[in-house]
Amino acid sequence: MEARYIAIEGPIGVGKSSLATLLARELGGRTLLEEVDENPFLPKFYGDIKKYALQTQLFFLLSRYQQQKDMFQQELFNTAVISDYLFAKDRIFAYLNLDENELGLYEQVYRLLDTRIPKPDLVIYLQASTEVLLDRIGIRNKDYEKNVKQEYLAKLNEAYNRYFFYYSDTPLLVVNTTEIDFVNKTADLANLVKEIKTMKGGAQHYIPLVSGNG
Repeated sequence: MEARYIAIEGPIGVGKSSLATLLARELGGRTLLEEVDENPFLPKFYGDIKKYALQTQLFFLLSRYQQQKDMFQQELFNTAVISDYLFAKDRIFAYLNLDENELGLYEQVYRLLDTRIPKPDLVIYLQASTEVLLDRIGIRNKDYEKNVKQEYLAKLNEAYNRYFFYYSDTPLLVVNTTEIDFVNKTADLANLVKEIKTMKGGAQHYIPLVSGNG
């Protein structure tokens, strides 16, 4: 299959933005990167999830919608687009963090927006253990992520796995990244690009062999 619009997903710290940038270069495409740092509620959210969950969630939902709307009004499919998020994944965080009343409000807004967003040709779901995610978060050293607790990250990781276990909206490539490094090892990246180009549709699991040096 030829995927013109690829969305990369996975929990915090798994490497979505890095892989999106690399794939855009390899495939001669452009990136659509989530503007995470623009969310003014996010630093407060990690300090007090219950208090700031709804504001954080609605900001992300509306920001992602506007970004996708702007992108897809352009002459998009002249070139491949690699996004570091799937619009539909917003609900993973909503169901993890919002209470019942907040979720009702969120769902009303979500349903108004979701039907207006085109679906990707391919979703790549990056998996990693919670311990690896914590290590990667520590390495990139963002101030607002210093308050990310292991318990929350483990719940998020579980929620992602559950969501994509049942996911069937688009072709899906599940990639275990725990033992590999797409950024620093060219063989790891090359093998993944090959896997993407040979996708036949449906859901496939790719468990890469651990490579040696670059």
